[in-house]
Amino acid sequence: MSAATAESCLTANEWICGEYVSSRAEELTDATVEHVLITVTAVAIAVLVALPLALLARRWRFAAGGILGLTTVLYTVPTLAMYALLLPVFGISMSVVICGLVLYSLTILVRNMLTGLQSVPEEAREAAVGLGYGRGRMLFAIELPLALPALMAGIRIATVSAVSLTTVGAIVGYGGLGNLIYSGMHSYFKAQVLTASALCVALAVLADVALLTVQRLITPWTRAGGAKRRGPVPRDSVLDVPGTV
Repeated sequence: MSAATAESCLTANEWICGEYVSSRAEELTDATVEHVLITVTAVAIAVLVALPLALLARRWRFAAGGILGLTTVLYTVPTLAMYALLLPVFGISMSVVICGLVLYSLTILVRNMLTGLQSVPEEAREAAVGLGYGRGRMLFAIELPLALPALMAGIRIATVSAVSLTTVGAIVGYGGLGNLIYSGMHSYFKAQVLTASALCVALAVLADVALLTVQRLITPWTRAGGAKRRGPVPRDSVLDVPGTV
């Protein structure tokens, strides 16, 4: 009886259909893997591009306005228009979607990274200089660890946004679950539309929860009270500098 009911849900074109999930498991898996691949690649590249831009904006204030303004303008471009503008450069390929997502992510990541770097206490920098830290060592040992809360918040937002915007890549055939959503909408295949949409939402939620967990693990001081909220203090930094308290 249950098998007959499951069979009939496809014929009746119902929204919730277990037979669709079981019979199209490979197709759903491939679409999900592609969706994750595009999202992770785009966010990773965006982080690598955003960090130098944030450092440039922090070092030269006159450049900050231009960098933030440019990334904001890019974010205002409609997704369909963005992908269409990138077609002459990349052709019909996954690169179109990834590049578009990178450009959209820069607005969020650059602003959050810049905010995090600017929030580093000046006394921490002065203590590091007193201990002979160079700019590179100070950046990776002092500034980036203290800026992690803002940086991770930006990555979380950018990732969830990328999961959503990846679906629009279906217009060039590289939209992950978006391919199933768009084809299902054209044929009014209810089970396909709902299942792919639900998986997309689940991916966004799982990604956010996973990144939040990572953030809490690598920034334990944000959960503590008092002075610990200011961030980690290297053992050989502020407390060991003569004349500091």
